[in-house]
Amino acid sequence: MDDAGPSAAAGGIEESRRRWLSALLATSLGATLVSFLYPVLRYLIPPVATEPSLSELELPFKASELLANSARIVPFGGKPVLVFRTLAGEVKALTATCTHLACTVQYRPERSDIWCACHNGTYNPQGVNVSGPPPRPLTPLNVYVRGEKIVLRRA
Repeated sequence: MDDAGPSAAAGGIEESRRRWLSALLATSLGATLVSFLYPVLRYLIPPVATEPSLSELELPFKASELLANSARIVPFGGKPVLVFRTLAGEVKALTATCTHLACTVQYRPERSDIWCACHNGTYNPQGVNVSGPPPRPLTPLNVYVRGEKIVLRRA
């Protein structure tokens, strides 16, 4: 007769349960290790920057499209830059972030000045603070007009 009987069948079930619990425990331990190691590895190996910090930028519009006594705000290295043409026809570029509370400034063609709407701060076309609460002048950028292309470079 067969000696294996019910106790052998119970041993097989017990072995199956033990294997399943071991697999569950190993998976849980692995997931825990990954959850601890992932932030450490992300810190040690940072992701690639999405927007490079640029030192030079060619503007997406032509020099002839920037009319006298007008301005445009363009992104440069993740920050706004005010590019404008004076009444004399000179193209200039200044950071467009107010030095008081980091609001974005705008060019006012009727007065030929740069104005911050947050607290009524005013800058002249060279970026020097003239009135209002701004404590420092705007940072100038170098502007190169090459034919129809306008290129900005950090000063």
